[in-house]
Amino acid sequence: MIVGIVGCGAIANTIVNEFISDSGIQIKYFYDTDIERAENLAQIANGVAVLRLEDMLDDVDLILESASPIALKVIALDILERGIDLMVMSVGALMDREFRNKVRKTAEEHNAKVYAPSGAIVGLDGIKAASIGKITEASLTTRKAPKSLGREVEEEEVLFEGKASEAVEKFPVNINVAASLSIACNMDIDVKIIVDPKVDRNVHEVVVKGDFGEFRTSSENYPFAANPKTSMLAAFSAIKLLKSFGECFSVGT
Repeated sequence: MIVGIVGCGAIANTIVNEFISDSGIQIKYFYDTDIERAENLAQIANGVAVLRLEDMLDDVDLILESASPIALKVIALDILERGIDLMVMSVGALMDREFRNKVRKTAEEHNAKVYAPSGAIVGLDGIKAASIGKITEASLTTRKAPKSLGREVEEEEVLFEGKASEAVEKFPVNINVAASLSIACNMDIDVKIIVDPKVDRNVHEVVVKGDFGEFRTSSENYPFAANPKTSMLAAFSAIKLLKSFGECFSVGT
């Protein structure tokens, strides 16, 4: 499998530096609006930096998007129409139901697949299993340091409390986890976002209730130094998903 990456920031850098091509999967092509970033990653991976996205589409089996929700909306349908699989890191864009339906329909019509890694939260496999029954309640409380949210505060402050669909509009690059949870639960979950100068990690607390019972998860993730809005676990989840394509033994949903 030949993989191309769109968006060569912190997530893409971690993927390239941590991924070992030992399973028939090769990360080869790189595109970014900042060509220097693409060239730097291409040099590390012994790959190819392209000036236009179109320049890689004839040679890849999967595109890994790690750019932005806006970029995803621009490129997703063109990629899928060519029958190329797509891995989405900017899951928040998929909270737009009309766009999500177009993505699903285009993928089905052109025999392509869309993947979304679990990202910066734990327990998504359990939620997917629980969704076979009825999920009655789901919520996410996210607590981040001021620099992660671009704020300067001296005391804890609730920045947002409402539905995930509103949260991803107001914080499009900070709260992809809310979109992942909502899509997995098939409901617009409740979200609270707190800026807290006392924390140095991105903290996500999830509560889900339903026919299966109830569970709670909490993760305290180290943010990227280069991009504190994003947790390192998000990149690791993409690496694990990539590796799973070449594995013959799998545990979890």
